[in-house]
Amino acid sequence: MSDLLERLRGRGWRMTAQRRVVAEVLDGEHVHLTADEVHARAVAKLPEISRATVYNTLGELVSLGEVLEVTTDKRAKRYDPNAHRPHHHLICSGCGTIRDVHPNGNPLADLPDSERFGFTVSDVEVTYRGLCPKCAAS
Repeated sequence: MSDLLERLRGRGWRMTAQRRVVAEVLDGEHVHLTADEVHARAVAKLPEISRATVYNTLGELVSLGEVLEVTTDKRAKRYDPNAHRPHHHLICSGCGTIRDVHPNGNPLADLPDSERFGFTVSDVEVTYRGLCPKCAAS
């Protein structure tokens, strides 16, 4: 389970009803919703929340570093609340389902010095692609 709500409270982030609902919708493990999905779920909890408020709140959460913006191919951006837990993504090429994965090893250490081209590498993003069981069965 994500600890997004606790992190935001700890930062002293002003928790309006709208912001709280967006954070609640995003809170959880393996949550990678589009902005439209966040809006639809937020409306179910707080009918008067506007699409603009959801988009603005998502943008603010990304700027704060509390939510990751995940872009996969030409699909809509998705929002990942597990910003403070190092992980990679496993994406279904069929339906677009995204799962957080935690492989063994250190991908940063796996890049040989000869392939760094003088860069001081500080972060690595690994994306695994394949078919989920449902898509593979179809």
